[in-house]
Amino acid sequence: MIACTLCAGDSVPFFAEVKGRHYYECATCHLVLMAPDERLGADDERQRYETHENDPADLRYRAYLQQVSDPLMAVLAPGARGLDFGSGPGPTLWLMFEEQGYPMAIYDPFFAPDTGVLDETYDFITCTEAAEHFYDPAAEFARFDRLLTPGGWLGIMTTLREQDRPFDTWQYVRDLTHVCFYEARTMKWIAERHRWALSVPSKNVAIFRKALP
Repeated sequence: MIACTLCAGDSVPFFAEVKGRHYYECATCHLVLMAPDERLGADDERQRYETHENDPADLRYRAYLQQVSDPLMAVLAPGARGLDFGSGPGPTLWLMFEEQGYPMAIYDPFFAPDTGVLDETYDFITCTEAAEHFYDPAAEFARFDRLLTPGGWLGIMTTLREQDRPFDTWQYVRDLTHVCFYEARTMKWIAERHRWALSVPSKNVAIFRKALP
């Protein structure tokens, strides 16, 4: 057994072995996590990210990101200021929002590592295909709560685990940079933990709202 990196439960039992790596499922928050000592090293992790072909000029990629941008833009006040957290090697969401009049900062531990942007607060935060890479999701979601202004919005996109899908044949698990896997129940647990409102505009997108004072 290991400790859960989201809810801090200290007795998370073994769940599955895939390609020699061991995964554990938390009964409290329903997160599935890779054994911490089996994660990739930082150099191998970065090398994997550098293979991602995220091009702001790619209309198909933009359409994919609209799963997050459209529901957020529908509720944001004019001129709302945001942060794209985990922007990757080809930042695109920040450009999409700026084109619509929403100024946006970017942060990525490998490709945009200016931690100064994490000392400010924001009206909204996007985190697309990054939450599955979190070594310490509890700390990252707590950070989001600190970074958001009261009434602020958080858009998370990550492929959610379906209970009836065999875990060992799931393609999402084959990416060794993916170290934690969420269910719809996990997103509900996160919302309750931080007292955020939750909506699910599409299958793998969760929109949270921080409470007003």
